[in-house]
Amino acid sequence: MKAFLRAAAVGALITATALPAVAQTAAAPARAESMFQATTLNLAAFGETRVRPDQATITLGVTTDGATAADAMKANTAKMNQVIAALKKGGIADRDIQTSSLNLNPQYHYQENQPPKLTGYQASNQVTIVVRDLAKLGQAVDAAVTSGATNIGGIGFGLQNSDAAEDAARLQAVKALQAKADLYAKATGYRVARLVNLSEGGGYAPPPPMPMMAYARMEKAADGGAPVEAGELKVRVDITAQFELVK
Repeated sequence: MKAFLRAAAVGALITATALPAVAQTAAAPARAESMFQATTLNLAAFGETRVRPDQATITLGVTTDGATAADAMKANTAKMNQVIAALKKGGIADRDIQTSSLNLNPQYHYQENQPPKLTGYQASNQVTIVVRDLAKLGQAVDAAVTSGATNIGGIGFGLQNSDAAEDAARLQAVKALQAKADLYAKATGYRVARLVNLSEGGGYAPPPPMPMMAYARMEKAADGGAPVEAGELKVRVDITAQFELVK
């Protein structure tokens, strides 16, 4: 009899502890169903503004040849030191001059049915400079070439601080998004009740450097500086949002 009572008590305990779980399971479909009672609208929009750049990034370098690897590197080092000194004299700060590549390669002469013949070595050193005063951009290019730079790889324009331009683009994006929501709501017989969520997909990114023609083919401006036009930059911000609609 005591064993029976103990078994009954255990059974009652199991039943009691199981009841809340059953109740929770039963409530879950009700909550899931209520999620689909609201009519929502998912939209995307973007804002865009154009601004004048205030800095430029230029890639330039020196290429030299020598009978030996040491000769090629020695000549390259001497010329590159001259280029860097000229850039600094022209107002480019130390922090705005960065070595981006340094290479030393053997040079061969090839003839049919003959093994390659070593003819010497070629060294190349490339730096990337940032010009923060665009009025000095042409003079910086001239100074680099006059002092020994043999190649210019590319130029890119950017902004030292893009916050204001991005904020202007954000405001345009939000206005465009709200106009879209109102239009869709009206067309479907609804009105916008509230903004459920909003997310930003991306902001300003500097454009990649553009290739520059060989300096020997560039015409010089009247003041002696290479004619480089900065143009405008496009700053774009993309956003997505969800709106709740009501009748």
